[in-house]
Parts: sequence; C-alpha cells; structure tokens
Amino acid sequence: MRPVERGSWPLDAQGTPRAFAEYAEARGELIARLGEYCSFCESQLNASLAVEHVLPKKPNPRRALDWDNFLLACVNCNSTKGTKPVRRGKHYWPDRDNTARAFTYKADGVVTLAPGLTGPQQKVAKRTLELTGLHKLPTKDPKASDRRWMHRRDAWGRAERARTCLAACDTPDMRQCIIEQATALGYWSIWMTVFSADSDMRQRLIAAFTGTSAGCFDMQTQPVARPSGAL
Repeated sequence: MRPVERGSWPLDAQGTPRAFAEYAEARGELIARLGEYCSFCESQLNASLAVEHVLPKKPNPRRALDWDNFLLACVNCNSTKGTKPVRRGKHYWPDRDNTARAFTYKADGVVTLAPGLTGPQQKVAKRTLELTGLHKLPTKDPKASDRRWMHRRDAWGRAERARTCLAACDTPDMRQCIIEQATALGYWSIWMTVFSADSDMRQRLIAAFTGTSAGCFDMQTQPVARPSGAL
C-alpha cells in the first residue's frame, strides 16, 4: 500500500481553510495531491474514484467534511470497507503510516503480511487487509465483481516484461517509458517490488506517482519508519 502525503487543509482565495459544503467537493483537490489512484488497492482510475472517509461518515457525522479524514478509493475498496467500525489505531493508513512496510505483493496477485513485522504489527496489518478486502484470494466464480487480485497479477506481468526490456536496452528513454507505463496503470507497490534491485527505478517511481511520501524511504529507497506514524 503506497504511503501518501495528503497535505494540509486546502485554503480558499482569502487564505483561510476551505469549507466543503459536501465531501465530493474535495475530490479534485485530492486527485491533484494524490493522483488518480485508489489509496488502498492502488489501481489507476480516470473516473469513479470516490472520496473515501477513513472514519466512515455515517457513524462519524462530524468527520464527514473533514479534510484530514479524506482519501480516495475505488468502488471495490470503498464498498468493502463500507461502514465497518474503524479506530485509527487499530489499522495502518497510507496517510499516517509507512504502509510500504506492512505488506508483500506476489506474482499471483495475492497480498500478504510483510516479513519482519512484530506480533502486534502483524495483528494491525491483518486487520487492515480484512478491512479493505485486499487479502481476498483468487476465485473462479465468473460472477465475482471483485477482481483486484487479477488486476494485480496482470500488473505484475507488465512490470516483469518492462524489467526484461530494460535489461535488453537500458537507456534513459526506456526508463522514462517504463515510468510512464507504470503511472498510467497504477499498482505502485508492484512496480516497486519487481524493480526491487534497481534503486534508480525505485527513486523514479517514488517521484513519479503523485503524492507518494518520499520521507518514508531512505537514500537506497528502502522503507523506513514514518515519523509520527505507527509503522
């Protein structure tokens, strides 16, 4: 899960915090700061990205128009999370924690807990997967609407093919073409994993995906503890 920087509350023309009459008014500003990516599954969407309430708005009406409670989510992640009870400290969040340390992405599209987590960290990461449904395994049901695992698997294949092309023709233009392909497709974590041995590509990926929290990585692009975060 890509760690992101949402930034401070937007200001209006007078320089005061902007008041939202409805939460949908925040969508444009969120996209400008975070890119057109689901904050949880990392898919790229040109449309249908919803303003996601970290603390669900129904049981938390006072947070319904709170900028600090907003992220972006696709239909699957949004509906899976729904109105389940949420306590910030019980889960990992891409706007607060270094979620790049929490999960491992695999070629078959499955997301699992990252190795090296402590026992308590594993519990929080597991709850996060269950809350968002990113732990769901592939299904053969042709009626299944949740196909996030399949999209991750496809993205992995594209990233591997790009890595092969780069090995055969390693030029700045080729690297830029791969970055453009990655940002158009989404799934930042998968590209970072496939290019785990190429710190230059990882630096480019961190810089190219709008809103990625660069402070969550050291000079070698390895994830580090996020200041003021829980991970």
